[in-house]
Amino acid sequence: MRDLPEPVAVDGWPRPHGYSDAMSGRGRVIVTAGQIGWEPSTQQFASDDFVEQVRQTLQNVVTAVRAAGGEPTHVVRLTWYIIDRDAYVTRRREIGAVYREIMGKHYPAMAVVIVAGLVEKRAHVEIEATAIVP
Repeated sequence: MRDLPEPVAVDGWPRPHGYSDAMSGRGRVIVTAGQIGWEPSTQQFASDDFVEQVRQTLQNVVTAVRAAGGEPTHVVRLTWYIIDRDAYVTRRREIGAVYREIMGKHYPAMAVVIVAGLVEKRAHVEIEATAIVP
């Protein structure tokens, strides 16, 4: 058995799809800043497409977690801030495919918050992560 953070099943609750209701783990905690869909070294956006920004944002989250010694499987929480609820809902399948490509079939606790805007005007999504490295 791997020593990784694990999803927690809540008695009487239906099994969630694409996220966990809670996560449990022991180890060193990694907390990322909010990551957005630009190339961090240039601070330039390659695309204004919602799904492409999700892809780059998740890549940036994983890069930050790895820089601190973790892996996507160590992530226990993601908080997404999005500016367009309709884009998120109508493109869920595409977002799910991008998510699995980058994060694998690892579904931590997640929240999605719709906001009026983000600091970087071209940003459509910002994601914060918390990871626990055993």
